[in-house]
Amino acid sequence: MKTGLVLEGGGMRGIYTAGVLDVFMERGVSFDGVIGVSAGAIHGCSYVSAQKGRSIRYYKKYCGDKRFMSLWSLIHTGDLVGKDFCYSELPEKLDPYDYEAFERSSAKFYVVCSNLETGKAEYFHLTDPRRQMDLLRASASMPYVSHIVEYEGKKLLDGGCCDSIPVRAAFQLGFGRSVVVLTRHDGYVKKAGHLHPEDIVYRQYPAFARALRNRYRMYNRTLQKIRALEQEGKIFVVRPHTPLSIGRMEHDPEKLQQVYDIGRQDAEKAMPALMGWMGNP
Repeated sequence: MKTGLVLEGGGMRGIYTAGVLDVFMERGVSFDGVIGVSAGAIHGCSYVSAQKGRSIRYYKKYCGDKRFMSLWSLIHTGDLVGKDFCYSELPEKLDPYDYEAFERSSAKFYVVCSNLETGKAEYFHLTDPRRQMDLLRASASMPYVSHIVEYEGKKLLDGGCCDSIPVRAAFQLGFGRSVVVLTRHDGYVKKAGHLHPEDIVYRQYPAFARALRNRYRMYNRTLQKIRALEQEGKIFVVRPHTPLSIGRMEHDPEKLQQVYDIGRQDAEKAMPALMGWMGNP
C-alpha cells in the first residue's frame, strides 16, 4: 500500500507545516508521494529536496522585504507575493533550491491548482521545479491579490480555492492511505463570507466564482470526511493543538518562529503514534 503526504495551505500558517516537515526529515519519515496546496506545495517542495530548515530560514530572513509579500508588491506588480523575487531570485541565488535532490527523490510530487474556466481543482505531477515553477506559483497565487497564472493554455490560481485539503485526490492518485498535515486546529469551522467580491472580480469565470462562494461549505465537508477517515485509520492527521496566531502578511520573525516551533512540537508528540500507524499498513 502506497502512503501519501497531504499538505494543506493557509498562507503564513504554512510555516507550521514547515516545522512538521523538518521533524519528518530529522526522523527519516518518507512517503511514496506528496500532494501540496498553496503554501503546502511551497514547503512540500523543500521536503522532497530534503532541505531541512530552508523554509523557516528564508521566511525569517525575508519576511520584512517588500519584494517578498507586501502591499508595496501588490501595488507595484499586481501580485501580493513578488513573482521575480520569490520564484526566481530566492531559489536561484539567495537561498538556492536543490533541483538535483528533487529529481533524485523517489517520491512523486503533486501540486494543486484551481482552474478558473472549469471551477475545479487540477492535480499536476511536478517533475521539474525549474521548468514547472509556474505551477508552484499558481498554486500559491491567492485570489484577488494575484495575477492569473497561465500554464499550457490553462488559467490557474490558488489550489485551495477548489480543493483546500486534497485527501480524496490522494486516494484517486493511488495512495491507499495518507498522512495529512492541517494548519487549522481541531474544531475549526470556516464561516461564510458576508461580501461576495468574486461575482465582480471573476465575473468572466462564473464556475470559479461559484467555487469561491461555496468554499466554506466544501472546506467544512472535507473536515467532516477527514474526521471519519481518521477514525477508520485510513489517514493519520497532524494538526495544530492550538489556534495559530499569525498575520496574513506576517513580518515578525519571532512570530514565524513561534508557529514553526508549534509545528515541530506537534510532530514530535505525534511521532510514536505515527510510527505505529505507518508500521501497520
